[in-house]
Amino acid sequence: MRRVRDTEKQVTRDEAMSILKAAEYGVLSTVDKDGQPYGVPLNYIVLDEAIYLHCALAGHKLDNISQNSQVCFTVVGYSEIVPSSFTANYESVVVFGKAILASEPEKIKMLTELVKKYSPEFQDKGMKVLDAFKDKCAVIRIKIEDITGVKKR
Repeated sequence: MRRVRDTEKQVTRDEAMSILKAAEYGVLSTVDKDGQPYGVPLNYIVLDEAIYLHCALAGHKLDNISQNSQVCFTVVGYSEIVPSSFTANYESVVVFGKAILASEPEKIKMLTELVKKYSPEFQDKGMKVLDAFKDKCAVIRIKIEDITGVKKR
């Protein structure tokens, strides 16, 4: 994998994982059988050195992953434009890995953790929604093979 050009901005793997875990959404990038790229913003969670996201039972993401499991997942944590300096302060992470459909136990664990991350004050209601929703969605697991992060402040 290519390395970050400006190594002064590069963060450690642990810092990159912290940024990844804290961000609200990421962009999943896949490629279809004809080489057409497709990027879509998604909510996600990080568990056990893997990224998990949910989607419909069929669609563009799953079609692309079935053809080519290699994906890229990008998050932007903090971001601030500094107009007077014609620059920006930011932190971001880029992950490369292989995407596969998660097992049923992983799926339930992921959906439970998703409720905890995005609706912590509505756990009971969230678990009821999860129970009604779980058979209507798929969960994708991205095994993190390479992760790089940068920070400029």
